[in-house]
Amino acid sequence: MIRKLIDSFEEGFISLLLVSMTLLVFAEVIARFVFHAGIHWAQEVTLLLAAWFVLYGASYGVKVGAHIGVDVFVKMMPSRLHRSVTVFAVVLCLIYCGLFLYGSWIYVAKMKMIGIELEDLPVPKWMPLSILVIGFSLLIVRFLELGWKVVKGDAEGFHFADEAKESMELADELREAAAAEKEAMKKEGQL
Repeated sequence: MIRKLIDSFEEGFISLLLVSMTLLVFAEVIARFVFHAGIHWAQEVTLLLAAWFVLYGASYGVKVGAHIGVDVFVKMMPSRLHRSVTVFAVVLCLIYCGLFLYGSWIYVAKMKMIGIELEDLPVPKWMPLSILVIGFSLLIVRFLELGWKVVKGDAEGFHFADEAKESMELADELREAAAAEKEAMKKEGQL
């Protein structure tokens, strides 16, 4: 129950960020080219929304296996070695995210201490930049979850999105649909 609620929140939040960014850019284009006036803060807010979308979405991508990866070589390894390589990769990802989290924490803390505001809005700059800390913290949690699943044997790898496999499945479905349509036309005497 709680898991579904969290999933719904994450998907809704990512959708909200994307829709907000799209509508803001659309409104700015209409204002600029139709009314010959711009929204002076639109570019900065769009950039911040994009940062939130990317950094928050990256952790969600790890969770659902939406990232693209080249794992042909790793998939050819024996299962035990495959899992070991995955654990090593997860450790490298955790180190990478940990370094960025540390740097982000220092950067956001300095922004808060200095008290700088955004260029176009009277909002303290550290607030929207806090996505750096949030995003890398969430990535660390996702990689820890993945690593634990691999260690327990519940998962073998990163579960990257397999575009080639999905494309082949789509091509097979289209072939089957075309064959069924052709067969139906034969039965009706149209061919």
